[in-house]
Amino acid sequence: MNRLAPLRLVVALLAGALFGFGLSLSGMLDPARVLGFLNLASGHWDPSLAFVLGGAVLIALPGVMLQRRLHRPLLDDSFHLPEKNEIDGRLLAGSTLFGVGWGLAGFCPGPAISALSIGLFPVFLFVAAMVAGMMLHDRVITGT
Repeated sequence: MNRLAPLRLVVALLAGALFGFGLSLSGMLDPARVLGFLNLASGHWDPSLAFVLGGAVLIALPGVMLQRRLHRPLLDDSFHLPEKNEIDGRLLAGSTLFGVGWGLAGFCPGPAISALSIGLFPVFLFVAAMVAGMMLHDRVITGT
């Protein structure tokens, strides 16, 4: 076992907790707020999510710029970045499916996992369906 593995787990836990706290603080755990942002036609558009997304970009941008200058991350041997970078039918189909699901439920994976802490049955149902979809994808699409 890698001697850095326990430290990586602690850093991952802290990063996940910070992410979940940020989602909670910003109101992203409330599907009504997300749907209020996505529903432009209702006449009651909630622009607050745009500020959350903009803030996330402002925070992530220096990290991405730093990552491009580094040869490897601090706690691993290499960066694990996607090798595929072209837009194809699978990417468009997956993006569309993600967007439709987000628009219907008001959740995407990160906020859904964080919202489990609220303990509401619809959240558990959503996460169970999300996990089932991931498992189905792995079995049917990728064959693993």
